[in-house]
Amino acid sequence: MLKLYNTLTNQKEDFIPIDTGKVSMYSCGPTVYSHIHIGNLRAYLTADILRRYLEYSGFEVRQIKNITDVGHLTDDDIDQGDSGEDKMEKAAKKAKKTPQEIARFYENYAKETENSMNILPAQFFPRATEHIPHMIAIIETLIKKGYAYESNGNVFFDIEKFKDYGKLSGNTLEALNTGARLSEPHPDKKNQWDFALWLKAPDNHIMKWESPWSVGYPGWHIECSAMSMEYLGETFDIHTGGEDNIFPHHEAEIAQSECANGVKFVNYWVHCRHLLFDGTKMSKSKGTFLTLEDIKEKGFSTEDLRITYLLSHYRSQMNFTWKSLEQAQKNRQTIETFLQRLNSFESINTPEGKNIDVNIFRQQFEDAMDDDMNTPLALSTLLALVTQTNTFMDDETLHNTSEINAFFTKACNALGITTKITQQNIPQEITTLAQKREEARTNKDYALSDELRDKIMQNGYEIKDVSDGFELKRL
Repeated sequence: MLKLYNTLTNQKEDFIPIDTGKVSMYSCGPTVYSHIHIGNLRAYLTADILRRYLEYSGFEVRQIKNITDVGHLTDDDIDQGDSGEDKMEKAAKKAKKTPQEIARFYENYAKETENSMNILPAQFFPRATEHIPHMIAIIETLIKKGYAYESNGNVFFDIEKFKDYGKLSGNTLEALNTGARLSEPHPDKKNQWDFALWLKAPDNHIMKWESPWSVGYPGWHIECSAMSMEYLGETFDIHTGGEDNIFPHHEAEIAQSECANGVKFVNYWVHCRHLLFDGTKMSKSKGTFLTLEDIKEKGFSTEDLRITYLLSHYRSQMNFTWKSLEQAQKNRQTIETFLQRLNSFESINTPEGKNIDVNIFRQQFEDAMDDDMNTPLALSTLLALVTQTNTFMDDETLHNTSEINAFFTKACNALGITTKITQQNIPQEITTLAQKREEARTNKDYALSDELRDKIMQNGYEIKDVSDGFELKRL
């Protein structure tokens, strides 16, 4: 049985879904004002591995990943979501574009990057700007129940009214009050730690909507509650994200959701640790980060980067280095060479033929993954199978080739490792579409790139971006 470390309880727990055989999962997605970086990708890949292994285990997974295109302020992580400049507007002014143009450009970039990393697309990518009425409805409920209050057109959540505030992060009101004060508490708050649900917009603010309280815009935290409820219901199985989301974002989600609905919000909270680069946390706001393009420019593939993540447990703080990427590249090349050899090897069907006990490796792989997604151990199990199988092929004694291939391919898919060998018999018209898409990506025409990718898929092929171009395979 799969055990997951639940941030809410600070321990590993057996995973038992609300509905037998089905899993509801919400993953915090990108704030689309800039390029996503490889630190963001670690969080998205953690959710991808979890989803893939749940599906490997026979579950039907419904995954929602939001697109934050309004309301995330520059000081959200400091001042409880009520101060600073909207990140979308700041980026739009700098680029001399509209917030919508900025949002769609970086949303497409994020999706293209995820596709390049072989991250399964969520069933839905709801945008915050398309769910303003849902947010307003929740805020009205919170005011009616006495958990929120309006002041001068602003609406705040009253954390003193929610006795369980702090149960996820440990930042209870008592703990917060004994620590440092906020840099500049909002003048309309009752308590400095109350967080914003709705903010009245200044006259020069671009992104704003009508509400019962003012012409304004939503706080960052209320967005995820509204979108998760809309697509997954009042209580769902798993919420994923990076550890920097735990407070204040996820703590606020719990408070407003449980007060609005009167039921538990999420059963399992899964958070990955920060990815460091040369010992420093990557930051979009500070401009200190690496993108997937930076990885490719160094001659590495997206597969190399994925394996780099797999070599470190998601709850371990990972310090990214080029040396670690080189080791991942060697592992990737070992797997590719092995698959090519295995697929061309003819099983020995004579008395000299020997079987490898695949069930032993399958059990070791599943034991590792069941133990809170221990990907380093799971990957080492697959590499051990490679070593033993190669020995049998060297001796020309291997018999159960197809059994090994079937398990190895399924296990690699659970980790998101590509097992395609070579491109064969790809129609010229599909190759031409792929080449046009590559040109569109180079020109940063992501809308055309998406259109061409969809056309390729409609014709029965999948395209994947690699360091030296693209790869195609039949679906």
